[in-house]
Amino acid sequence: MSYSNRPTDEFIALLKQSGDGDINTAQAAQREFAKALELPLRKGVLAGDVLGNIFETITVEAGSSTEFPLDLISPGMEGEHIAYTNPGHGRIPERAVESDYVMIPTYSITSSIDYLLRYAREARWDIVGRAMQVLEAGFTKKLNDDGWHTLLAAGVDRNILVYDGDATRGMFSKRLVSLMQTVMRRNAGGNTGSANRGRLTDLYVSPEALEDVRNWGLDQVDEVTRREIYTANEGGAPITRIFGVNLHDLDELGEGQEYQVFFEGDLAGDLQTSDDELVVGLDQSANDSFVMPVKEALQVYEDPTLHRQQRAGYYGWMEMGFGVLDNRRIILGSF
Repeated sequence: MSYSNRPTDEFIALLKQSGDGDINTAQAAQREFAKALELPLRKGVLAGDVLGNIFETITVEAGSSTEFPLDLISPGMEGEHIAYTNPGHGRIPERAVESDYVMIPTYSITSSIDYLLRYAREARWDIVGRAMQVLEAGFTKKLNDDGWHTLLAAGVDRNILVYDGDATRGMFSKRLVSLMQTVMRRNAGGNTGSANRGRLTDLYVSPEALEDVRNWGLDQVDEVTRREIYTANEGGAPITRIFGVNLHDLDELGEGQEYQVFFEGDLAGDLQTSDDELVVGLDQSANDSFVMPVKEALQVYEDPTLHRQQRAGYYGWMEMGFGVLDNRRIILGSF
């Protein structure tokens, strides 16, 4: 379902009924309307996140544990692993202390929205559709923040920060990418012949860093790469690959931006003294360390208490968690 396009006539009829003057008719329609919203909201929440394909979504049956054995990642090397989990929305991620397994806590995130009942009665989908976008965005924002906070906390704990000492302050350099590749390889475990050998596959940077890349001359990037940069869709796939590493821009990264403020403030992380911005590097080659167990998919319900205020409202929740099973898959840098 597209919130910007008019839905089917059947859906519009249901919307009108949800604003009916008869409370029983209205509440029955609102209940049906809420269930009709669940699937598109679930898809929209996952499509709108900036976690991309970082975390593997794992559906966990009710009553099952969210225990993840570490020996499946690198048998015999469990002692070298440091895992991080998120204890709840808005809280600081914590270092897991179990020996050969990690238990990832799950928690509920919620969101709600309401609007005047007459907008439903008049089938004002332009208003109701925007309300649904706000409801969806509330979930997406919480997922993004909790996932990225977990990644950053796991990265800070490594106490490794890569920087290019020869670069101009605040300028993203090609050499920084190369240095982060080497440091990741040397500190991510494994060896030349091992299946779990660590390597840098993706870099997350600020829009300003990508602006620096766009200004690189032919002495730094070839013409094919320059064309990729100039024709890339904003907010789409990785803008380009440098030394085989995917570059992604993230609005929340950059000087004074949300995730960098969280890194420097809440996590007490430090950039190199002469640097301004944070860079986050990940090893996503094995897809074995970043997990998001989901115990309850997004559920949506009508709010019957709002009828006396001549309003219609919906709320929802989902239960999930975030975990980094091996923080050697993360490397931080600055420029």
